[in-house]
Amino acid sequence: MKSMDRDLGEQPLRRLMDDRGLKAQDLVAASDEQITHKMVARACKGRRLTPNVQGKILRAYNRATQSSVGMPDLFRY
Repeated sequence: MKSMDRDLGEQPLRRLMDDRGLKAQDLVAASDEQITHKMVARACKGRRLTPNVQGKILRAYNRATQSSVGMPDLFRY
């Protein structure tokens, strides 16, 4: 049952990345922080991330897309 609490289903981040034709590599390359392809994949799949990692993904997405979306736009939790 504990694994069900961590797996939250596909997140809006996945759809936003698909709409813009972005891959995990694009976020990793755009980030000036330590993020990995695995972090991005887990974020898209809906694995629960720490607030710190969520922030890194958010900043990388905004930098890659030159936008200013907020946390609720990328994550449903």
